[in-house]
Amino acid sequence: MSHRFHSTVLREYDIRGIIGETLGAEDARAIGRGFATLLREAGGRKVAVGYDGRTSSPMLEEALVEGLTSSGCDVVRIGMGPTPMLYYAEASAEDVDGGIQITGSHNPPNYNGFKMVFQGRPFFGPDIQLLGKIADEGVWLDGEGSVETREVMDAYIDRMLQGLAGIDPAALASLRVGWDAGNGAAGPALEALAARLPGEHHLLYTEVDGTFPNHHPDPTMPENLADLQALVADKQLDFGIAFDGDGDRIGAVDGQGRVIWGDQLLMIYAEDLLRQVPGAMIIADVKASRALFQRVAECGGKPLMWKTGHSLIKSKMKETGAPLAGEMSGHIFFAHDYYGFDDALYAGVRLIAASARLGKSVTELRSAMPAMINTPELRFQVDESRKFGAIEEVKQRLSGSGAEVDATDGVRVSTDDGWWLLRASNTQDVLVARAESDSEEGLARLVAQIDEQLELSGLERGPQAGH
Repeated sequence: MSHRFHSTVLREYDIRGIIGETLGAEDARAIGRGFATLLREAGGRKVAVGYDGRTSSPMLEEALVEGLTSSGCDVVRIGMGPTPMLYYAEASAEDVDGGIQITGSHNPPNYNGFKMVFQGRPFFGPDIQLLGKIADEGVWLDGEGSVETREVMDAYIDRMLQGLAGIDPAALASLRVGWDAGNGAAGPALEALAARLPGEHHLLYTEVDGTFPNHHPDPTMPENLADLQALVADKQLDFGIAFDGDGDRIGAVDGQGRVIWGDQLLMIYAEDLLRQVPGAMIIADVKASRALFQRVAECGGKPLMWKTGHSLIKSKMKETGAPLAGEMSGHIFFAHDYYGFDDALYAGVRLIAASARLGKSVTELRSAMPAMINTPELRFQVDESRKFGAIEEVKQRLSGSGAEVDATDGVRVSTDDGWWLLRASNTQDVLVARAESDSEEGLARLVAQIDEQLELSGLERGPQAGH
């Protein structure tokens, strides 16, 4: 008995598809069997399984559990919750060797997928391709695993609240914060967390609804923060926090309603963290602002620019021992006093902690940042067979030009005007571009350089591609 996945489903960082078209119960079963086979071969046995609030998630969860147990793994079902709750269940339990969360993240309601952890490390790239190969050949182990249910929500909330340990209660008591769960899987955990947080908390859309009736749960898109901005303005709150559909990415606005982007949040976290861990390394992805890397250095830290992708960043943190990392997309990773995975609820707690410890409001911290002018992330369709080749051509052309190039992930070019980036998406047939300057004229010159390089490779910045 073998199984073949749809060609679009096994991706770089996770597994994702359209329910009833490219992804269904048989795929979930095959993923369970393949994961269990690899885990048993590595000496593991027990897998935690969680799922998000999408309407298709319970069906996929049932099939996944069937697959895991029929290849001899024992399953710990933790039920519905945010992805970081699954990561927590895997990281905190001594008897658990792996974890799988069923989630479509911030994709439209008809999508779903799987995020995985294998013996404490991210399971991605070649691991995911191996699942496909094992399924193709049908070389699964057979066995009979057991199934148990575990309640982890309360312990997870307890653990997050430790992020406020040692802070003067008076500094926390006066805080007033808005939260928007976007009808995603983080809603119930957010309600439980907010009920125990000091200060005053106003919550939006905590009811889990896989059709996302109020707005799409992707806090990197400014239009999805409008309700949170209105709440902060109406109640005159100190700041607001929003989550994506599965609670592993954070969005934020300050007391004036200004968006605080992923790299700007990291500037706040870095300042707080470097007072506690002087000289620490802090990692950010290649899309992050130059202002962030400069700020980390100013605060005495060691900034490291790394490849975009939550699995890649997590792996780099493990390798370097960095206590903090983040991405423009709102994945923030704390290994300082935590487990090193991306958890937007915990990042919310740490934003409260940072503001209290630094003795400044989030609005003050945001106001102190240099005013950079940048393009949004420009994404445009380029044929899969061409995208990596085009980036190589740009690298070759620039290598002899005397330009200051960082080739960590694609091409990031620094000039007197600022910097521009061109990289290939690992998950889609898309090239991603971004530029940042301290003047509109400088930005225009940088974008012109991107367009020139694309043209030399026979490409153009066409219509925007979606995520």
